[in-house]
Amino acid sequence: MRHKREYKSPYAAAVWSMVLPGFGQFYNKDYIIGFVLIGFEFLINLYSNLNLALVYSFTGDFARAHSVIDYSWGMFYPSLYAFAIWQAFNTAKAHNDKDLDDMQKRTYHTGFFIGLVVGMDLGLFWHEFTFLEQFQTLSILDMPVFSGLVFGLLLGVLGYFFEKKIYRKKKAVLLHKIE
Repeated sequence: MRHKREYKSPYAAAVWSMVLPGFGQFYNKDYIIGFVLIGFEFLINLYSNLNLALVYSFTGDFARAHSVIDYSWGMFYPSLYAFAIWQAFNTAKAHNDKDLDDMQKRTYHTGFFIGLVVGMDLGLFWHEFTFLEQFQTLSILDMPVFSGLVFGLLLGVLGYFFEKKIYRKKKAVLLHKIE
């Protein structure tokens, strides 16, 4: 008698990891990775004061958000956050596709998450540029949390486009030539 495998929604796993890195891994029953990610989440939040910077950013006190956040620790957070979401999504996809022999082994949305990490780090790093004070229109980008989200999403979409249109297409052409 064949044992039916429990379906794991990749999108539910990704959303759980968006809530708190490591929760998506718990959803997928990857307990060791989940505990490690939650540990890093608390460590980085503790030393970077990211939650306090979030509170000040959402209340509009951007100067206070800048003064409270430790950017040397905060720069680790985008990598942790994006990896947790990416890993939870791809683990759930792999779990569901184990029964299919003809399914290609691949990862999904890698370009988006690489762009997200680079963009969020750029957004956190952006405040160090002194030319922001000279151009009043660019001062809107001098928000520690929101600039990271804006740059992260922009570069994430760009990374997704490059992966979908260029990398996957080029790989398909190379595989077709081999056959």
